[in-house]
Amino acid sequence: MLLKYFYDNALAHASYLVGCQRDNVAVVVDPGRDIDQYLATAKAHGLQITAVAETHIHADYVSGARELADRVGATLYVSDEGPAEWKYHYVEDYNHQFLNDGDAFLVGNIKFEIIHTPGHTPESISFLVTDQGGGADQPMGIFTGDFVFVGSIGRPDLLEEAAGIVGTAEPGARDLFRSAERFKQLPDYLQIWPAHGAGSACGKGLGAIPSSTVGYEKLFNPALQFTDEEEFVKYILSDQPEAPKYFAVMKRVNKEGPQVLGKVEPLPSVAVSEIDGAIETSTVIDLSAASVFAGGHVPQKINIPLSVLSDWAGWIVDYERPVHLIATAEQTAEAVRVLHKIGLDDVRGYFDAESVRSAGLAIETYESATPAELVSRIEEGEVMLIDVRSDAEWTTSRIGRAEHHFLGRLPDDLAQFSGSKPIVVHCQVGTRSAIAVSLLQSAGLPAIDMTGGFHAWMSEGLPVTISTPASVCASTATSGTCT
Repeated sequence: MLLKYFYDNALAHASYLVGCQRDNVAVVVDPGRDIDQYLATAKAHGLQITAVAETHIHADYVSGARELADRVGATLYVSDEGPAEWKYHYVEDYNHQFLNDGDAFLVGNIKFEIIHTPGHTPESISFLVTDQGGGADQPMGIFTGDFVFVGSIGRPDLLEEAAGIVGTAEPGARDLFRSAERFKQLPDYLQIWPAHGAGSACGKGLGAIPSSTVGYEKLFNPALQFTDEEEFVKYILSDQPEAPKYFAVMKRVNKEGPQVLGKVEPLPSVAVSEIDGAIETSTVIDLSAASVFAGGHVPQKINIPLSVLSDWAGWIVDYERPVHLIATAEQTAEAVRVLHKIGLDDVRGYFDAESVRSAGLAIETYESATPAELVSRIEEGEVMLIDVRSDAEWTTSRIGRAEHHFLGRLPDDLAQFSGSKPIVVHCQVGTRSAIAVSLLQSAGLPAIDMTGGFHAWMSEGLPVTISTPASVCASTATSGTCT
C-alpha cells in the first residue's frame, strides 16, 4: 500500500492518496479542489485514480471530489447517513456508492470499512483501512476526517453557528460523545489520519503533527478524557473558535455540487481606465502589503494581502458579487487558486498594481501611529478605539477603553459607526487591523492603524484589563487590572 499525505497550510487541510501497487489504482480521501497535485503524484507512481472517498460534507473548503469524478471518471464513495437535508445532491451524475455504517469497499486490494461517527456533522463517517495485499486481516489505520484530530475532536456547533440551523449544537455534541465512546473501543495500535491540523476552525486546540494513534489520543486528547456526557457537552460547546461566515456557503456548495473548473486559464488583465466601473459592480481586493496600501491606494478598495487571503476573504468578501484584484501578474495564479478553494469562483480580472500607481489612481492614504502617540488621544476621548481580535483574545486581555468588533464581523458592524471621530484600530500585532482600516475607509469612515497592535501597547507598559488569574497577570504585564 502506498500512502501520500497532502497538506494545505492556508486552510490547515489534510488529504491523502492511498494506492494499491498490485493493481495500480488509487483513491483520494477528502480531496481539495486543486486536484492536479493528486494526479501528478498518481502518475509519478504509475497509479490511476479510480476512487474518491469523503468523510463528510465539508464546510471549510470546496471539495475536489466532483472535479476528480469529472476529470478522470473516479467513483465517488460518500456518506448516506444523517438526515435528508444533508444528502449529496450531485453524485447521481457520476459513478458513485452511498455508504452506511458497516459497509465496505475495495480499491485494488485495500479494504475500506465504514464507521458512522456523527457529531461534527450528522452524516460524518470514518474509514478503517486494511492492506489485504500483505495478508493482513485487521486494519492498520483510520481516516477520521473532522471527527478525531491530533489532540482534539471535531466541533459539533458548526451547523448552528455557521449554517444557522438552530438547535443542532447540543444534539450534535451528544452524538459526538457517543461516537467518541465508540472510538475508544478501537485497537490502540491503529494510526489516525485526520483531515485537519493546527489552525483549523473545525475544532479547538488541534495539534500540529500530521498523525497519531488511537492509543495515544485515548491517553492525551483532552476531549477523550470524559466519561460523563453532561461534562463532555459543556466542554465541547465552550471556547470554540469563531465559525467563518463562508462555512455556510461551503456546506451548500459541497452538498449541491461545486462548479467544475476544468483547466483554469490565466486571469485576464483589465485596463486601469475600467477601475471605476469595477468598483460599482464588484468587490475589488488590493493584494498589496499593508505598508504599501497605507502609503497610497485607490479609494473604496479593501486590502487583503495575498499572504492572508485565505484567512479573511471568506469572512469579508460578498459571495453575491464578482471579484476583481489589484495585483501583480505573478500574484494572480495563487490568488485565484486560494479564492477558488473557498468558493469565490467569479474572479473577473486584475488591475496591474504598478499601472494603477503609475496612472495616479492611488490617491488615498491612512495614518499609522504607535500606542505612545495615541494613548492620550484615546484616554481623552478624541478618538474611538476598536479591537478587531478574536473573542478569545478579547476575553483574555484588552485595552480598557476599547470596543470589540471582531474583524470577521466588522463588515456587518460598519453601520454602527458615525464617523464623528477618527477610529483607531488595533489587533494583536497589526495584520488584521490593517485589513480593518481598509474596510472602514471603504465605507467612508476615518481610520488610524495602531502600529504593533496590542503587543506593542503591552510592551510599552500601558494599562490593560486582564481576565486571567492574578498569578498570570503578574507575569504578563507590568501595569494592568486583573478581572
